[in-house]
Amino acid sequence: MRQAHTREQLWAVLRSWRRAGLSTALVPTMGNLHEGHLALVAAAREQADRVITSIYVNPAQFGEGEDFDRYPRTLETDQRQLEEAACDLLFTPTDQTMYPGGLGDSTRVKAAPSLANILEGANRPGHFDGVVTVVARLFNLVTPDVAVFGEKDYQQLLVIRRLVLDLGYAVRIAAVATVRGPAGLALSSRNRYLDDEQKTAAHQLNVVLQEAASQVADAPTHLPEVERAAQAKLEQAGLRVDYVAVRRARDLAKPSADDPDLRVLAAVWSGATRLIDNRACRPY
Repeated sequence: MRQAHTREQLWAVLRSWRRAGLSTALVPTMGNLHEGHLALVAAAREQADRVITSIYVNPAQFGEGEDFDRYPRTLETDQRQLEEAACDLLFTPTDQTMYPGGLGDSTRVKAAPSLANILEGANRPGHFDGVVTVVARLFNLVTPDVAVFGEKDYQQLLVIRRLVLDLGYAVRIAAVATVRGPAGLALSSRNRYLDDEQKTAAHQLNVVLQEAASQVADAPTHLPEVERAAQAKLEQAGLRVDYVAVRRARDLAKPSADDPDLRVLAAVWSGATRLIDNRACRPY
């Protein structure tokens, strides 16, 4: 596996691949890799001739009081995992590489408000502006043919698809289903913060979302009741709830009676750790 830290190092590798007519897939990450990330790398290998994984903990998407400083950084372990996953290039840019003029004086991208100001965006103001800013920079630097993202961050996936559409990037966005642990908890770098008791409570997030998705299928005209019941169950499990919402899958708008594809999404706190998850559902 080759490595690049600077724009020039990255571009040198990419030029050689382009001269050989090879297609490229990008897997953007913040590191602390787990099986969910490796599933993205595996999917990328099926999509293109060469796979680039980026590791960069982006300060622009962390709000005041969030866990930027304590976000786990495990580069040596991440490198070993990517080698075993047959990643072709690891791009680990510095802040100078990503924000040459400094973060405070940087050109920013603003996410589409209809997607960015609800649910996660309402609870984390400015978060998605930071996401699209760094993703746009990665797309500009790497110019991949395809970029691979996980469905666990479903709202982020839609925000990035809108970014690609609005700014005319010639990159295809591929989505990979959420990877879960044996008890159904969605894999996340933040799971390592959970102690045994908090992890037991966190397992209820997937259980409750599955139940809510089934209820949507059985009674699609009673969505507010489904949301309230799911919130109550999560709170009974000892979780603090930021939101539980059933939304239209394509744009996260509140669904109408004839919308065929929905998602039930939630964000909760188990102890001091914030977790998100979602499940697809189809009313019948």
